[in-house]
Formats: sequence, structure tokens, C-alpha cells
Amino acid sequence: MTHYVPVDRSVEAALDAVAAGATALTAILEEAQRGDAEAFRALYRDTQPRLLRYLRALVGDDAEDVASETWLQISRDLASFHGDGDGFRGWAATIARHRALDHLRRNARRPPPILVPAEDLAGLAARDDTAATALDAVATDAAVALIATLPPDQAEAVLLRAVIGLDAATAATVLGKRPGAVRTAAYRGLRTLARHLEQARTRPPP
Repeated sequence: MTHYVPVDRSVEAALDAVAAGATALTAILEEAQRGDAEAFRALYRDTQPRLLRYLRALVGDDAEDVASETWLQISRDLASFHGDGDGFRGWAATIARHRALDHLRRNARRPPPILVPAEDLAGLAARDDTAATALDAVATDAAVALIATLPPDQAEAVLLRAVIGLDAATAATVLGKRPGAVRTAAYRGLRTLARHLEQARTRPPP
């Protein structure tokens, strides 16, 4: 039987608040599907930075190339997509994940380790060692690089929930897991991230 650790409700609420921003995308998505070029640009501006951060954790320096492949498929299949703004983010993340896995298989290698200097992390979180403090840091490249050092299930859960902005159910669909498992993995990952950020912040300079 699988056992899940209790998830801090404040952290879950904060992650849900990140996901809630997708509601405003629904009207833009509908316009983009009708061929409105400006609406498609708005979709791109919202989604591309999130995809890049997600992909950097999966494929490192090749994130731009994989993102380009992702957008080629999105633009080709957008008219046939059915769903709202959150569903679009989940669909885009699923495409990006598949393209990243294809890329890694083609190159027969794992994502390169990304070394993060402690000084780059020192100012990213407050002293309070909680998962909630890590939420303020996940949008930075240094924090995304640190997320990539987490166990893969935790790293993807954190990226999909806190960077892409998916709710637990949509993230679970992307990963082929139960929402409870995704919530637990994201919480554990954020706890570990907060701990690393605190250690980097308090470490004396060399």
C-alpha cells in the first residue's frame, strides 16, 4: 500500500493560486483557435517562459530547441485542441515532455547536471525553513537548476505545479499518476528546495 505524507494546506493553497491564473487564458485560447494572431502571441508569451524553465530541468542547454519543436506541434494541432486555459497548459506541458524524452532518447544521454553556485541561491528564500518559502524562488533560473537536482518525480511535480502552473489533477494527467501522489511529490520537493536555499543563505562566504 502506498503511504503519502501529510501535505501542508498553506502550500497546497499557494500552488492552487499559481494554477488559478490559467482561467484568464481561456478566452485568449478561444481567439487563438479561431486564427487570431495576436491571441496566439499572448498564449506564447504566457506559456513559453514556463515551458523553457520546465525543459531546462529536463534537457539542460537544449531547452530552446525542444521548445521550438513543442511550439511547432502546438501551432499545428491548436485548432483541434479541446479544453480551457488550464487544459492548454497541461496539453503544452505534455507535448514538451514527450519532445524532451524523444530528444534524450535520440542523444542517448541523461540531462546534464547543472551546478548552482551557493552565492546565486543565497538571496532566494527567507530564513523560515518551509516549503512555502520556496514558491517565491521557483521562477528564477538558479532555482530551476536546483530543482533539476531533486529526485525526478519531485522535480517534475514541482515544475508542473509551481512553474507551469497546473493544478494537481492536470499535472497528474501529464505524468500519468494520481493527484495525491503529485501533491506529495511537489510538497516533498519544495521542502527539500527550501532546505537547500536556507543552507545556501546561511553558509559563510569562502
